Amino acid sequence: MTTVAELPTKYAEKVLSAQAIFRSVMDAMARPGSVQHIEPVTGAPAPMMRGTAAIAMTLFDHDTPIWLDPAMAATPDVGKWLKFHTSAPVVEDAGISSFALIGDAAALPALDRFALGSGEYPDRSTTLILQVASLTQGLAVELRGPGIDGVTMLRAALQPSDLVERLAINADLFPRGIDVVLVADDAVVALPRTTRLVVKEG
Repeated sequence: MTTVAELPTKYAEKVLSAQAIFRSVMDAMARPGSVQHIEPVTGAPAPMMRGTAAIAMTLFDHDTPIWLDPAMAATPDVGKWLKFHTSAPVVEDAGISSFALIGDAAALPALDRFALGSGEYPDRSTTLILQVASLTQGLAVELRGPGIDGVTMLRAALQPSDLVERLAINADLFPRGIDVVLVADDAVVALPRTTRLVVKEG
């Protein structure tokens, strides 16, 4: 079996990069609300952020149908880039997507348009990758749940304005539900379906 060290340099670098990105995403999921800096991927077409491109190249494959919101789909090069680099099929029906790339978070469709999983297969739901302006400034949100020691605070430019209220459906749907990954350039924050969010005033 060939090890990473035995691979030609350029291939070894790609493998190590993918492993580092995967660890960052898993750390974000394990510690909801924590800001993780991901090794960015350059060269992706706008409006795809570098962190979104890195997640795509690490988690997407031919078995993960992808839905693009109008902001992403407006640039044909986004779909072409995804197909070339990940082999993931781009679908028109958000309800069958494994991931949804949201370039215009303020225009996020109703969550019931996405796959929410089933009682037998709760994991067959859509993970939203929501691009936002900042993960350090904006609305203050209190987070509780698995992976959080008591409570943690997230301050982020969350969009749409009622995102926290929308994600409250996860409590009723569990173990079904929607997982969210927020991306701001090369920074990511995960909001798994097990996380409960409360907006803090002031």
